[in-house]
Amino acid sequence: MSDPTTAVYLLMTVIFLFIAGWKTLAFLRGPTVTLALIATAFFVGGVVYAIASPAGYRFLGEEFGQPRIATLPIYIGILACYADTHILTLLWTPAHDAPRSKVRRTVTLWTTAYGLAITAMTLVFLGADLDGPADPLRFNTQQADDRHVQVFLMILLGVLACGTLNTWQRSRRAESANPQVRHALTWFGGSMLVTFGYVLCSAPAIILAAFGHQELQTLGVFGSYFGILGCLGTCYGMTGAALSAWLRERRDSAALQPLWKLVVGDVDTGLMYSPTSAKPHLWGAVRVVLTRRIIEILDGIRTVQPWVSADIVQAVHELEDGTLPPDELEAVVTAAVLRDAAARYRASPEAARPAGKQHRSAPACQAAGVLPGRQTAAQDERARLVRVARALPHPLVDAALERAATTRAAAAEPSVEEPAAGHR
Repeated sequence: MSDPTTAVYLLMTVIFLFIAGWKTLAFLRGPTVTLALIATAFFVGGVVYAIASPAGYRFLGEEFGQPRIATLPIYIGILACYADTHILTLLWTPAHDAPRSKVRRTVTLWTTAYGLAITAMTLVFLGADLDGPADPLRFNTQQADDRHVQVFLMILLGVLACGTLNTWQRSRRAESANPQVRHALTWFGGSMLVTFGYVLCSAPAIILAAFGHQELQTLGVFGSYFGILGCLGTCYGMTGAALSAWLRERRDSAALQPLWKLVVGDVDTGLMYSPTSAKPHLWGAVRVVLTRRIIEILDGIRTVQPWVSADIVQAVHELEDGTLPPDELEAVVTAAVLRDAAARYRASPEAARPAGKQHRSAPACQAAGVLPGRQTAAQDERARLVRVARALPHPLVDAALERAATTRAAAAEPSVEEPAAGHR
């Protein structure tokens, strides 16, 4: 095996341990059995990749004086990772109306079976008399003439076959209202079926090798790729939905930045939870930052709300040609109203007060109920505010503000000329 292979395995180690750390932090914020199992699976997977790398395999062999000793933790780690996935599936797919006690019994029985299998594999492996070259990919066929290895591999393949097929069967009939759970189970089921290909390829190769025939050795090596693909699939099942949600939160947090600047940064910095609120915060605890940003924006909107004008709403509706969907039209109206209200606020004496000390007193001429979206449900605020933020530079917003400014200027002209006429 070459150094590039070691580099690939170590890269996978870093990725797995990084995700394990990510899930561990999530567990510390809100401990659940699910997060504990997922974090454990990624930690064990990272350790397995480190040991399975050519450098890790040789290092462990040299440390223990047994070139093939690394095979034991690798196989046990692989079985533990798939057991973890199986247990997660059992927790997420209880039979219809099944009592929790039955679910616990099922999980306990499978956990016990995996524990006994790992114990038996360890005892049998340590009693094996191994010889020949230490090649981890060809261990199954090169050492298949040893009785202890035959039992070791029989336990591994038997338990792996039962676990993968049961996981696939349970995932197919899953009915969950949680989209993240549905995503995970879909990938678990497909990945476990792919992993069963490892059993189908390895079993005949091992049986033939036990009788001294190595013709199917390449088939056994090829089977390991089914295991790798299945592992990648289950990993995506555990992280894909969360990663997609994190990316959406990161995207929305960035999209809200112009709106935040309009109604918070340029209006009243006293509304900020901390000075760091002004930063984009596209990494780290994005959900916390996004929630804070939404709260700050809503506070900012309440601050400028007394300065909103019905003239802007009227201008948008006069210019709109009827082609915009209702949600987009509402976002355009809100964006135009807020841009105008923020500008009027900044021009008022109220803006001269120190940050956080404004009285929020409304102009006497202000019409009530002008600002759209006041009755939006809490769970829909994020999507609404993102639409508003994206509508801020909309051409219709610019046109409405220009028309309103022209109308106000024309309306103000008589009030300027009237005193002069009276003087004459």
